[in-house]
Amino acid sequence: MIRRTVLRTLTTVAVTAALALPLAQGAQAAAPATTAPATAATPATTGARDDNPFRWMELEGLRADFRFMCPAGRCAGFWSLVLTDDIAQQKFKGGKFFVYAPATGEFSFFLDTDIAVRTVDHPGQVRLVDTEFMRSHPRVEVRYGNPDHPGRARVVASATTLM
Repeated sequence: MIRRTVLRTLTTVAVTAALALPLAQGAQAAAPATTAPATAATPATTGARDDNPFRWMELEGLRADFRFMCPAGRCAGFWSLVLTDDIAQQKFKGGKFFVYAPATGEFSFFLDTDIAVRTVDHPGQVRLVDTEFMRSHPRVEVRYGNPDHPGRARVVASATTLM
């Protein structure tokens, strides 16, 4: 009798744990994203998140943002750079946002949902994740205008690697 009660208790605990694990993972994935504001005076980091790849960059008009993405049901956290609220609230008309390295004339991409795109239409879509591109260029700019004529486009924000 005692053996049967112990077995039932262990089975109940195991089933409860098996059912609770996906719910806990889903709650973690659905948790609101945290942001880490960055200015020229402070590194882009939150103290609790030392893995921020942008912490040693001087950011103008950009801030570090930590998000969760769950493609195909597998959730992963990632850091990106987004426009600061004051820049994102400005009116933009007649162009596209693009990432440009003025020293080399090379372009990078934004992450739009889970797709890499060269340009985006709205300031809320500006999300830089290409840390390799940013590390290989001393200055990267978010510009607004015609990507075919980057020299005439307006510099909206920039990230400079601190050496």
